[in-house]
Amino acid sequence: MATFISVPLKKSSEVDLVKPLSKFVTASYPTGEDQAEYIRSVEELNKLRKSALGRPLDKHESSLEILMRYYDQLCAVEPKFPFSENQLCLTFTWKDAFDKGSLFGGSVKLALASLGYEKTCVLFNGAALASQIASEQNLDSDEGLKAAAKYYQLASGAFGHIKDTVLSALNREPTMDISPETVGTLSLIMLAQAQEVFFLKATSDKMKDAIIAKLANQAADFYSDAIKQCQYKENLPKEVFPVLAAKHCIMQANAELHQSILAKQKKHFGEEIARLQHATELVKTVASRYDEYVSVKDLSDKISRALTAAKKDNDFIYHDRVPEVKDLEHIGKAALVKATAITPPLSAKFTDLFEKMVPMAVQQSMSVYSQRKAETVNRLVGTMREATNLCNGVLASLNLPAALEDLSGDSIPQSIVEKAHAIVQQGGLQSIEQLIRDLPELLTRNREILDESLKMLDDEESTDSELRSKFSQRWNRTPSGDLYKPLRAEGGNFRSVLDKAVQADQVVKERYNTHCEMIALLCKPEAELTAAIPSANPAKTLQGSEVVSVLRSQLSQLEEVKREREVLEAEIKGVTFDMSSSFLTALAQDGAINEEALSMSQLDQSYGSYSQRVQASLRSQEELLGNVQASHQEFSSLKQSNSEANDREEVLKKLASAHDSYVEITNNLREGTKFYNDLTEILLKFQNKCSDIVFARKTERDELLKELQQSIAREPSAPSFSVPAYQTNPTPTAAGPTPAPRTVFQPQQPQAKAQPPERPPPPAFTTQAASAPGNPPSNQPQPVNPPPMAPPSMAQGPPYPTYQGYPGYAYQMPMGYNPYAAYGQYNMPPTMQPNMQPYVPYQQAPAPGQGSYPGAAPTQQHPYIYQQQPQQPPPQPYYPQQ
Repeated sequence: MATFISVPLKKSSEVDLVKPLSKFVTASYPTGEDQAEYIRSVEELNKLRKSALGRPLDKHESSLEILMRYYDQLCAVEPKFPFSENQLCLTFTWKDAFDKGSLFGGSVKLALASLGYEKTCVLFNGAALASQIASEQNLDSDEGLKAAAKYYQLASGAFGHIKDTVLSALNREPTMDISPETVGTLSLIMLAQAQEVFFLKATSDKMKDAIIAKLANQAADFYSDAIKQCQYKENLPKEVFPVLAAKHCIMQANAELHQSILAKQKKHFGEEIARLQHATELVKTVASRYDEYVSVKDLSDKISRALTAAKKDNDFIYHDRVPEVKDLEHIGKAALVKATAITPPLSAKFTDLFEKMVPMAVQQSMSVYSQRKAETVNRLVGTMREATNLCNGVLASLNLPAALEDLSGDSIPQSIVEKAHAIVQQGGLQSIEQLIRDLPELLTRNREILDESLKMLDDEESTDSELRSKFSQRWNRTPSGDLYKPLRAEGGNFRSVLDKAVQADQVVKERYNTHCEMIALLCKPEAELTAAIPSANPAKTLQGSEVVSVLRSQLSQLEEVKREREVLEAEIKGVTFDMSSSFLTALAQDGAINEEALSMSQLDQSYGSYSQRVQASLRSQEELLGNVQASHQEFSSLKQSNSEANDREEVLKKLASAHDSYVEITNNLREGTKFYNDLTEILLKFQNKCSDIVFARKTERDELLKELQQSIAREPSAPSFSVPAYQTNPTPTAAGPTPAPRTVFQPQQPQAKAQPPERPPPPAFTTQAASAPGNPPSNQPQPVNPPPMAPPSMAQGPPYPTYQGYPGYAYQMPMGYNPYAAYGQYNMPPTMQPNMQPYVPYQQAPAPGQGSYPGAAPTQQHPYIYQQQPQQPPPQPYYPQQ
């Protein structure tokens, strides 16, 4: 009765969590306190795994607490790290829990780059350890019974959880121990054992027989469900099925026993006897079939005593009719157990090591939000910069403000002088040419990193394809081509970005070549610059005119608009808002994040007012530029113009435009340099990602190759074939006699132990042979009838070697020996014996120490002499000596 089934633990290979997780933390989080704290948490997680899986665990609650704490930490860390084959690749290897003597047809072990696989196996070990702890409880105490029921229900819930989640967690065929069929059966077994513990508790507390009968009947029903699950499947050890069958019969017998007591109380004595008889048959079935697994002696004696007393009372007193078992009322059922729901945290002492780290869903939403924010900022800033460039271009085409400053016609306008000084301070041509020379080197470096990264993927994919074609279906891991699709798409995006950057670089270079001459002129000393600008007739009459004052006022307003835009641009770039709290709240409430709706709402709220100010600035500039163009037209009509004045004005326009182009080209080149440097860091992360996944794939490939080589080595080198009959019994050679067979087929005996076959009848001895020198006297009875005579044409052979201790029993029939002679006395029908010819004993003297064979009369033929090898030890007797 005290036999309970417990499940063995799975064994895991060691995995280094520190290096890959720390690498991800370093790459994903800036240097600071958070990064250092996360790295320390990674080290603690690695220690926790070693404590949970790297050593033998005692069958104690403290060991189960460690396992459950590690499982809870895996559940907490899963959404915070991108565990997958093509991102953060960690390969976990687990052995089959039931792999002892090839009990399963599945894989011995399985290695997968899946945290879900690790979680499933850890939860399996938690359930297995819970079953072992429950089986170690003292069921004679209330505390032991309560603990056993608790742990069996926990194990049932854990196995049931694995059944529901294993296929989605692995995305491939699992090993047999964690397959849905196996863990489903284990869940039913644990639930049945928990119900049985409640039955034992009710029995110990001497509860009402009606309740105990219902509890026992429910336990029998649970065991019946478990039997149906594993009856035709080889997914559990062979010892499980007989124990389940025995437990089913025992629980049903207990239910009948207690229901019979209830029937006796109701004075249904016939029903009492019928139930007791049924219970007797059940325990007899257990005793006859499953006695080596479960003992039912005490229960059998108890039922037997109750049945004897019930029959005696009924025969002498009540004379109640005993109904058939099928006519009895069905016993009720009472299920007091339920599989424990697996809802992390399962450990009472669990604290998240990565509590401050946001989940990956939030990180991804934050990344997308950052992109949306950057796009919004760039759009607003770009709009203002385009408007400013348009304004500068319009003013340069009108030669403003240089035209207002050049009323003398022979000096350099002050605005041109200031622009020339600004270009010289920024480095002039040398600075811009150095930036242009640096771009190709940066571009080449980025292309090399990208090409090397993709080449690693190509080489590994080529190797994987070769092995897949070689091993066909045995190469059952994810194809590298499918696995690398996201990485190749990312690499394609990088290549497209580089191609667009090359085009942008070319546009900047062409613009520089267009304005290079004027920029060089602005870099020259003031005297050379003055000499390069043509002189014109003075226009001093316009110095005090109203139109000049209006133009200067309008240009001043435009400058004010530009300054406001610079301040506005700084404000737009300085806007910050932490969206992580909003995303975390949405994830906690809805289980998912609608990033687009949340992000767009926040961006509209943060940048709506700035967008309105940008549009107002654009409208103000457009109005001012219209006024400037009208005033300049009036100014041009009043100004005295000639060819020299036109040439001077054209040069001044080009100088102003060259300054604006220099500023814009310099900004573009610096942005391009920054772009390439930032892209280098991104590509290095991409290269590390490719390197990590390729390394993980190579490790997985080596392990799979090792397993395939071992499986191939275990396979037969050639198909089985039938051996011809004549090759199975080769003809004996002259080197020695053929030994007697070591096994003899015997019919099935009813005894428990097989009896040795009967000793064959010994050969008969004549008086002469018995009294020959060197022969011991024979105590064998002489045959009543003379043995049959051998045909006279058959030559008689010499005596043959015998078994040690059994004189006269030869290895091989001698020539001329009649194999049916021995049947004359023992087995031949009496009607046939008179027709048999008498057998004439062989008269030649036997070898020393050996009895002679009876034979026919001597003939003139020389006998065959068989020499026994002197160096061979005497053969052992086949039949036991007496």
